[in-house]
Amino acid sequence: MDEENEDDRRRAADAEMARVLKTKPLNIAAGLDPSSGRIAHWKHGALHDVVQPMADHVIMTYIDTMQPLERRTGKSVTKGVARPGVVTIIPAGTSARWDIAGAIDVVQLYLPPIIIERISTEAGKAMPTGLVERTGYLDPVTSRFLVTAAEALEGNSTLDAMFRQQITDLLATRLLSAHVGTAVPLLPASGGLSPSVLRRALERLRSENDADVSLTALAADAGLSRFHFCRAFKASTGMPPNTWLRLYRLEQAKAMLRDPSISIVTIAAALGYASQTAFSAAFRKLIGISPSEFRRKSI
Repeated sequence: MDEENEDDRRRAADAEMARVLKTKPLNIAAGLDPSSGRIAHWKHGALHDVVQPMADHVIMTYIDTMQPLERRTGKSVTKGVARPGVVTIIPAGTSARWDIAGAIDVVQLYLPPIIIERISTEAGKAMPTGLVERTGYLDPVTSRFLVTAAEALEGNSTLDAMFRQQITDLLATRLLSAHVGTAVPLLPASGGLSPSVLRRALERLRSENDADVSLTALAADAGLSRFHFCRAFKASTGMPPNTWLRLYRLEQAKAMLRDPSISIVTIAAALGYASQTAFSAAFRKLIGISPSEFRRKSI
């Protein structure tokens, strides 16, 4: 009972970060599915405060930043430097005083502990002992994952939700292998999907029903966990599901842009983007030119 009461007292990570950072995030992405975790991008000033216990693990990395970090827990003091390529980890349920002298540009992932447990179980491994506290710890792999997560959100609810689910699972896998008390070795994928299962998965990805293209639905239809489905799908197609779907939607966009009777606003809405601006930004990122420029060159 005491443990349950303690869990109830833990604050949501985004709420606690807003309290201590005394600002609002530049961007925060969260789906209705709590298993996708949450990704937030913050810019904040000096910090001298105690971070209270949170319900989620907080994993963060830094962009264009160079600032000393100091974490104090009781009489224990840990120092590091916030800079690109390093990560800081605040395990769920822990508390410490933080002292940061100046401005920070940081990307944070709020990861429910149950995700670490699920990935470990799906991989057929023993439950990890818990995440290790890190303060400015060199880990360019995890750092790159986090920066990519922040950069890739593009205003398409289907693509963003699928990407968050995949990047969360990838990060949880990385944490299990590099940031727990006893590392959990995860074996590489042993094979792809069967032809019939792959065919059904691709049919779902081509569907216009967003519910059909969630990772949860795709994995369930294949009779696999999300962890194993993503590995097997990549083994079969050479790319993860969200990349396949993004390229498929791109080809749809190109075909529609070649028809001058369809407005760009209509195309953006048909492909699930929140606005024409979001669609144009995503299209330019992949193609290098705007939808309008592509249309002019294609007609």
